[in-house]
Amino acid sequence: MLSGWGSLAAFAAFLFFGSLSVVNLGMNDPTAILFDTGLSLLFFIQHSILVRKSFRRWMTRLIPEEYYKAFYAITSGLVLFTIIVLWQKTAYSLPAVTGFFRLMFLLLFLISIAGFIWGSRSLKHFDPLGIKSVLNHIRGREPRKTPFIARGAYRWVRHPLYFFALLMIWSSPNLTADRLLFNVLWSLWIVTGAVFEERDLVDEFGDEYREYQQKVPMLIPVGFPVDIKRGKD
Repeated sequence: MLSGWGSLAAFAAFLFFGSLSVVNLGMNDPTAILFDTGLSLLFFIQHSILVRKSFRRWMTRLIPEEYYKAFYAITSGLVLFTIIVLWQKTAYSLPAVTGFFRLMFLLLFLISIAGFIWGSRSLKHFDPLGIKSVLNHIRGREPRKTPFIARGAYRWVRHPLYFFALLMIWSSPNLTADRLLFNVLWSLWIVTGAVFEERDLVDEFGDEYREYQQKVPMLIPVGFPVDIKRGKD
């Protein structure tokens, strides 16, 4: 839990304030940009490997299937901490947002956090840290198959967590060269991840999800919420 929630809290501070300058390696701007790109790729590659079904099957030979989510969360948290600690800030910076507009950026950031929490709570069986899976295994309970239900934030957009994450990324009032690099790379990764996740969801839920795709936008909420509910809650 410490690795998961702790890394998310530190990451939220990083998103708003920019580089926390925990470790300064004394790099010039071009070298820092290359180094920060490598840190981002480390996170992307780690995630890409752990979500692969082949890797998951291999890992479940070593640990119980019910522990895989916790393993994923711990590993991701450690990599995220590494990025936050080692991220190098560049000297070049665009003019900082001040006064009233800085308050607007802060408000947008707070709205994004509230929206992310809302999106998480909209998933009743949401278990990002794998705690429920571990506890069910210890208690001898069979895992429940998650039904397809679109409630709360998912009535507005198919990937609300990604949408609010993008808002958080771009709501920092301090835009240095390294932060602009971060924004672009991580935005591209989120959009790409959403596209690949759509394929998995279609494979899992079939026509139910295809109908959902036709009625609800993928990343940017447009129009009014749609009532779509399948299966038993």
